[in-house]
Amino acid sequence: MVNQLLAVDEDKVGKARELARRIAQDIQREIDQTTTVSVERTVARLFGIDGTNADGVPLPNVVVDQVDQDGQLHRGIAFWLANAVVALDQPPQEAAQACARGLSLCSLEIQEPGRVSQVMEEYTRRALKAIKKQRDTRTEMKARLGTGPEPLKYVIVASGNIFEDVKQAQAAARHGADIIAVIRTTAQSLLDYVPYGTTTEGFGGTYATQANFRVMREALDEVSEELGRYVQLVNYCSGLCMPEIAAMGALERLDMMLNDAMYGILFRDINMDRTFTDQYFSRMINAYAGIIINTGEDNYLTTADAYEKAHTVLASNFINEQLGLMAGLRQWQLGLGHAFELDPKMPNGFLYELAMAQTIRQIFPNSPLKYMPPTKHMTGDIFLGHVQNAMFNLASVLTGQSIHLLGMLTEAIHTPHIGDRILSIENAHYIMENARDLGREIKFRPDGIVQKRSEDIVNGTVQFLEEIAAVGLKRAISEGFFADVKRPTTGGKGREGVVRKGMDYVNPIMDAMERELGLVSAGEGGQL
Repeated sequence: MVNQLLAVDEDKVGKARELARRIAQDIQREIDQTTTVSVERTVARLFGIDGTNADGVPLPNVVVDQVDQDGQLHRGIAFWLANAVVALDQPPQEAAQACARGLSLCSLEIQEPGRVSQVMEEYTRRALKAIKKQRDTRTEMKARLGTGPEPLKYVIVASGNIFEDVKQAQAAARHGADIIAVIRTTAQSLLDYVPYGTTTEGFGGTYATQANFRVMREALDEVSEELGRYVQLVNYCSGLCMPEIAAMGALERLDMMLNDAMYGILFRDINMDRTFTDQYFSRMINAYAGIIINTGEDNYLTTADAYEKAHTVLASNFINEQLGLMAGLRQWQLGLGHAFELDPKMPNGFLYELAMAQTIRQIFPNSPLKYMPPTKHMTGDIFLGHVQNAMFNLASVLTGQSIHLLGMLTEAIHTPHIGDRILSIENAHYIMENARDLGREIKFRPDGIVQKRSEDIVNGTVQFLEEIAAVGLKRAISEGFFADVKRPTTGGKGREGVVRKGMDYVNPIMDAMERELGLVSAGEGGQL
């Protein structure tokens, strides 16, 4: 139960939510008209296509690029693969391998429609069954082992070598970490393909591949059984391959995935249409798989002032919430983000941090909020940094956050060593256990600093959402409303991978998931 420490104006919260719904519906109407090469590659993967051609190009890319170059992707890769299965009497994997050897999918004779539809239904059923099996396994393991008390302690491993990551992840779990995130190698989000196989080299992180997901999931299952506590796995479902990575995560039982509606646009200069379309299908897969998403509002405060632009974080939370609901995510899957990023020299800064954290906690009581640590104002002074992280830990437990990414005392110096993580885990454990029920023991003054700051944030959020609703989200982004970053509405990386759907377009996996998730037509706002 969320402690109601602040008086939050529910009428204004309702107005903000309705404005966000309108903003999201406008974007959803555009999403419904387009597909992308990454959406279609995801369908190919879920139909069972894996591996690479002789040049190392992933087979999902081979088949989708070929159909796209033939000008036929508007019909959907599912149709062309199912047609090939009937024509060749071979499964999709063998059809893809034949395509890699020179076969043209679009040159095959169009087969009897009923038989093609049967094949699409068959492979859709297989894909959904595989995802459901992993979802059920997660449910069983969580019920049997438990997951630890909230705030759940979340740490990152990022050696570049998945096998070294395993050692570090298991060590962190044994010292109390509840969640392990394997951060991706630098700039993987800008690769328009997913690397294949296990990897042992990376810069600033480790490649996100299905094989790497499998290795880490097996390692965390092993340590979960050892500890009697289910340790959760996270990776990054963002960039040019959002839905593909979502599918891989669903098949390999990841528990959380970084997935934000605007992050790729703002911080990676990815085309708006590409990002919005990709996030819809990726979130639908996450929803069906029972995966919790983590949104990226904390990033806004690395480029914009955390005090002056706090309302943009809350506004983005509202927009991410509505776009997530439209894709079938439930409130318990919406790990909306925020961060402890005020300048530590600001008088009463801790009170302002509490106001932000508590306000967001009360507005989204059923969502597993993800609270991010201080980074922007970490200087390399490890002693001061440890104190900043201690204050962050206190704010988190006091306000009842759900997912707590541990701050590292060596932030701004180097990628954390195992010892750094252990010190951070011990810091968090000490404070969270000693102040476990502090939020139930205190109240904020009705006329005090924290209450007034909360009111200012909510008022600013409503006004900000009104401005966005008036111009539209894409124009708002282009004019720098978020993170003080401006992006062109029609530019950005990956724009050539956006395809307008034809009248005969078919995506049987999306259709089946929409039905099972209980979604209405997208423009009407989904199952809210």
